Amino acid sequence: MAIKKILCFCGSGLGTSFIMEMNAKKALANLGITGVEVDHSTIDDVQAGAADLFICGADLLPNATKAGKAIGLNNMVSMDEMTEKLKEAFEL
Repeated sequence: MAIKKILCFCGSGLGTSFIMEMNAKKALANLGITGVEVDHSTIDDVQAGAADLFICGADLLPNATKAGKAIGLNNMVSMDEMTEKLKEAFEL
């Protein structure tokens, strides 16, 4: 399945999820991946069909895997980790 929509989320859907969204967009651009919508939200919006890939902190990963394909970050502000995990998700 092609990844066309990514949803970054945290508990409240404000600061951390927004930072992950910005970093995901930068990482995708650096990897040359286009045509992917990236948004951020709260954990309450994590449900099957809401996105093709969910990105969250490692502590929230069990919530995301129930809804679909997911990436859990140990350091939610690390560009290196974001880039590496997106490379794996896109099988690059």
